[in-house]
Amino acid sequence: MSVLVIDVGTSGVRAAVVNGDGAVEHVRHRHVLPTSPAPGFVEFDAREMADAALAVAHEALQALGPRGAVEGVGIANQRASTIVWDRATGKPVGPGIGWQDLRTVGTCLALQADGIRLAPNASATKAAMLLDLADPDRSADLCIGTVDSWIAWTLAAGRLHVTDATNAGVTGLLRADASGWASHVLEALRIPEAALPTIVDSSGVVGEAEALPGSPPIAGIAGDQQASLVGQGATRAGLAKVTFGTGGMLDLCVGPERPAFEARGPQGTFPIVAWRRHGRLTWGLEAVMLSAGTAVEWLRDDLGLIASAEESDRVAAACPDTGDVWFVPALLGLGTPVWDFGARGTLVGITRGTGRAEVVRAVLEGVAHRGADLVESAEADGDTAIASLRVDGGMSANATFVQALADATGRAVEVSPVLEATTLGAAYLAGLALGTWTDEDDIANRWSPARVVEPGRAVDRERWRAARDRALATVPELSSLQF
Repeated sequence: MSVLVIDVGTSGVRAAVVNGDGAVEHVRHRHVLPTSPAPGFVEFDAREMADAALAVAHEALQALGPRGAVEGVGIANQRASTIVWDRATGKPVGPGIGWQDLRTVGTCLALQADGIRLAPNASATKAAMLLDLADPDRSADLCIGTVDSWIAWTLAAGRLHVTDATNAGVTGLLRADASGWASHVLEALRIPEAALPTIVDSSGVVGEAEALPGSPPIAGIAGDQQASLVGQGATRAGLAKVTFGTGGMLDLCVGPERPAFEARGPQGTFPIVAWRRHGRLTWGLEAVMLSAGTAVEWLRDDLGLIASAEESDRVAAACPDTGDVWFVPALLGLGTPVWDFGARGTLVGITRGTGRAEVVRAVLEGVAHRGADLVESAEADGDTAIASLRVDGGMSANATFVQALADATGRAVEVSPVLEATTLGAAYLAGLALGTWTDEDDIANRWSPARVVEPGRAVDRERWRAARDRALATVPELSSLQF
């Protein structure tokens, strides 16, 4: 059996076929880049995104040759990005609003006076803003959805308006127990519940992809980070992964019981729905690093110290250590555990002997220390020990960085056999519904890392925390913002 996966990221759309052995084949990709028409604004063309998804899906299916068919479809997607469209015509009524968009910060702060705490990266205030522009009196028959909803609608030729529990959980509109939409938030934002999608299982057949040959069933849907968690076989309580892309996200599988805190834990993690299957929820914790690969891009694009992201590995390896130089990757503020949007990137300990290699290595080690921050926070908020760490994303291909991560965390790092595990996770979720794989234990048993990197040296975490403290409150007015 094989599953077609459509994986919609922040900068492009990928399709691939995953067979019963977990091999990812016939990958096709198209760029769909967001735009920023004003500071803090992030938009995308939802119609272009849908067209690209259909195009790469058809290309991947055609690459199958004589077989030419799959047993099902899985969807993985960037989370919280929001689209509103006309139910009758299927046409978006405005731009898609990206998850990074910050134009509704004021609305989020105003809602706190009413006891409603929403983050500007969640979908809730984005949806309300789009409705205020396109349907101020709330009389039109519109659909509101995150990217998974939009892609499912597109594949089902307008016959399906759904979202899975992982995506619903990051909208800011879901009840704390994930039992349905939160009426008090909908009322405060004047969002009609009838416009929202039906919440479905992450693994389960929800409809047919009529826009594809043979109309295969849509059987798996998950937000990108939860899909990566499943794709790396972290489907048992206590298993965790970190995806190091532009930012970094640690996700820890907790189990059937929801974490005790409602919004944010004492160490800055968030409860998430890891997946829903047969109507039963599996919960997780998420810890967030705002800058990871962004720091390497800064070395390349702004400082010109490296010609490519890949070169950072070779340059950093040219020196045995940083020469006591410390870099705090807070280019966009700091997330877990301190959550300071006014923190800024900091490079300390520079001497006359500090050279290119030491700076590049300090950046990689700084991102690794932030990874250790996430691990420690998840362990504390989740009251569990993370024995080893699974990693994917672009930085997982960097040997110097992975070794630094093992050193900073003091535990083995297991590198994913596929660079982007989201595709594999969406395939697993669809395959569970179709009988390709039996259960979560079957998925866990399939984990086979490309390599395992053990800690090689002790590192001074106290020195790291001292450097991190120096990055805090650089922009005090932003540091005062809490969501």
